[in-house]
Amino acid sequence: GCGMDPATQARIFEPFFTTKEVGKGTGLGLATVYGIVKQHEGWIDVTSQVGQGSTFSVFFPATSEAVRELAPEAAPTAPVSRGQETILVVEDEPVLRDMAHLILAECGYRVLEAGNGRQALEVWERDPDGIDLVLTDMVMPEGISGMDLAQKLLATRPTLKVIFASGYSMDDTAPDFIRQGHAAFLQKPYTHVTLAKAVRDCLDKS
Repeated sequence: GCGMDPATQARIFEPFFTTKEVGKGTGLGLATVYGIVKQHEGWIDVTSQVGQGSTFSVFFPATSEAVRELAPEAAPTAPVSRGQETILVVEDEPVLRDMAHLILAECGYRVLEAGNGRQALEVWERDPDGIDLVLTDMVMPEGISGMDLAQKLLATRPTLKVIFASGYSMDDTAPDFIRQGHAAFLQKPYTHVTLAKAVRDCLDKS
């Protein structure tokens, strides 16, 4: 590219920020990349000079596990699951929250947001009967975890659909709660397809 000045570089990972003309870009490309890298506990280093171009270096933590063989090439994916229900996304990382919002909105859902458990309860209180599913992170600030939030909401409406999203394994989070049929589990990092499928499967479950 043509490079960036410091003011532009400071904003490139903000959702919906773009230097392109109207209709030429959504401003979500780098925000989505940042979200994916952060889900993998990595980071991005950017160097740029106007008139010379930009260099993006992406770093990921090394794994101590043995390298596995590459999986065979996947078969063509099925159409992405869609719907029109209302979903409350509870995630304290703004970029991950924006990414989930974007994916679900593209699938046709009405999406509400909260940055922590307390905000989620405030959103819920404004429309307790209008939310069909809650997608919540497990570990959040402000003293209310994803588990605490789910228990409070389910006490109000036992039929509410809940998905826990976590970078930890299911065994490290809430296996009993999930095995009892009160919620589903979505492993982070997730993709557009896996998120859409998890939401649709949970909503369709009787």
